[in-house]
Amino acid sequence: MSRNLRGLSSRRGLTDGLYESIAGASGNGHQSPDEKLKSVAEEFMTGHAAVLSTSSFYDFLQPAHAGKKVFMCDGTACLTSGKTEEVRSRLLETYRSEEIGVMTCLGHCHSNNAFLVNGEIRLCDSDASPSEIRVTSNAEMPAMLTPTGDVKNYYSLAFRWAGETEAALRELEVSGLRGRGGAGFPYHIKVRSSRDARADRKYIVCNGDEGDPGAFSDKWLLEERPHAVLFGMLMTGIITGADTGVVYIRGEYPLAVKKVREAVARIEEAGIAAGREGDAVTRFRFHVVEGSGAYICGEETSLLNSLEGLRPEVRTRPPFPAVYGLFGRPTVLSNVETFANIHYILEEGGAVWAAMGTEKSPGTKLVSLDGAFNRPGLLEVKMGTPMRTVIDELGGGMRYPVKAFQVGGPLGGLVPASRIDDLTLDFESFAREGFLLGHAGIVSVPEDFPVIELLEHLFEFTKKESCGKCFPCRIGSARGLDLLAGAVSGGQKIDRQLFDDLLDTMQIGSLCALGGGLPLPVKNALQYFSDELKDYFTGKEA
Repeated sequence: MSRNLRGLSSRRGLTDGLYESIAGASGNGHQSPDEKLKSVAEEFMTGHAAVLSTSSFYDFLQPAHAGKKVFMCDGTACLTSGKTEEVRSRLLETYRSEEIGVMTCLGHCHSNNAFLVNGEIRLCDSDASPSEIRVTSNAEMPAMLTPTGDVKNYYSLAFRWAGETEAALRELEVSGLRGRGGAGFPYHIKVRSSRDARADRKYIVCNGDEGDPGAFSDKWLLEERPHAVLFGMLMTGIITGADTGVVYIRGEYPLAVKKVREAVARIEEAGIAAGREGDAVTRFRFHVVEGSGAYICGEETSLLNSLEGLRPEVRTRPPFPAVYGLFGRPTVLSNVETFANIHYILEEGGAVWAAMGTEKSPGTKLVSLDGAFNRPGLLEVKMGTPMRTVIDELGGGMRYPVKAFQVGGPLGGLVPASRIDDLTLDFESFAREGFLLGHAGIVSVPEDFPVIELLEHLFEFTKKESCGKCFPCRIGSARGLDLLAGAVSGGQKIDRQLFDDLLDTMQIGSLCALGGGLPLPVKNALQYFSDELKDYFTGKEA
C-alpha cells in the first residue's frame, strides 16, 4: 500500500506536494479541515482515509493545537533545570491555562526559559535575545563556526570540484566524516552508494528535524550558517548526480525555516542553483519543508514518508535510502551538521580535517551545553578531547551540584558525574564504557532531581513520540510508563525481572532507535543509581 501511495505522491513531487497540501488543510473560508482533506484526497487521486491518517499523526495539525496561543518547552533540559513551573507561572500572567500548550524542545536548552508565540521564540527574561548562543571552539581551524563570506565566492568551491567528482568523493573518504546525527555512519559510503545506483532521478535530503532535547547545534547552524549546510547538499548532489535538495526543518524552529528560505533565495538570485523559473550554472533546486510536530521524523525513513505525504511511520530496512529513498529514488539523507562540514573538508583537505580528531572518530563535533553550565552554549570540539576538559574548561564547570549527564538526547546514555574522567569525546569511548555519544547534547541532572522522575519522563516521551508501527515500542513505552507512574505517585513497587524483560524486548524488537534506544539510559540508571532506585522495585536488586 505504501508503495502505491508513494507512486501517486511522486507524480506531483515536491512542488505543491501531498505533504504540504495536507499540512495546509487547516480550513479555508466555509470549508472545514476535514472537507479540505477530502479535496486534497480528490486532487491527488488517493483515499480520504489515507490523508486523514497522515494529518492525524502530527501534533501541530491536531484540533487542540489550534486552540493554543502560546507554547512552552517540555524537553528534558527544561525539566531538570527546575524552570518549567517558573515559565508556566510567567505565562499565566498573560494567558489562560487552556491557552498554553507544550512543544518538545524549542532548542533553547542553554537558557531553559523559552516559549513560542505568534510563530516566534521569546524568552521569559526580556533582557536576553533569543538568538544569543555562546559559541566557542578548541579546534585550531574551526570547521563550522567560521562565518560565511560572500555567497558567490563561497560556492565557487563547488564549481572547482564539479569536474573532479571522484576526487571530491575521495577527499570525503580520507576525511573519515561520520554522520553527526548520532549513528556515526561513514558519510562517503552513503554518497558512493547513491552515486553508483541507477535511477532517472536522485535526491539529497537534509534532516533538520533532529529534535533531541538538549541539542541545539542544528538549530544554530540553520539560523547562523545556512550556506554551510546548503553547500554540503549542493556538493553532494554534484557528486551523486542528484538535481534536487530538500531541507526538512522541524516546525519548532520557525526562525531556522525563515533563515534557510532566505539563503536559498540568495543563491537562486546569484544563479548558483535553479529557482522556479531561473537558469543556473548547476541544475540543482532546493526545497525547504517545515515539519508539523513529530519527533519520529528525525528518523530518516519516517522523514522520507513524511515528505511523500504518507503517514510518517518507520520503514523496514533494507532497502536503505541511498538506494531506495525519497519517492523510491536513490537519496543521500544526512543531518545538518554532517553537511556543514563538507565545505571545510574540500577547502582544506580531508586529511587536515581528520587530523583534528582520532583515527576512528575524525574531525570535530558540535556539543550543546545546557543552562546548568557556567558557560552554556555551543562548542566545536576536536574528537578525542577529554570530557573533563569539555565540562570544566570549555563549559566553565557547573552552576550547582550535578550527579549525572544525559549525553546524546533522550535515548542517550546516562553518565554519572563520577565516570566523566573515563570518557573522551568520540564514538568509541562512549560505546566502550556503555554510553552513547549520539548528537552530543548534554543535559545535566542536578543532585536533588529524582532519577525515578527522569525515567518516568523518558518513557512518557517515548510513548508520546512513538510512530506506533512496532509493538515493542508502542506497547512497551506505555507499559513502562504505567509501571513508573505507579511507583512514583502510587507507591506501587515494580517487579524488577518484569521490568528487565520489558527493556530487553524494546531493545531487541523495536524497528528504530526510539524504542530500541530508550533502554540504554534506563539500564545506566539502574546500574549507577541502584541505591536511589531500590525502594521502587521488588525482586532482583535495582
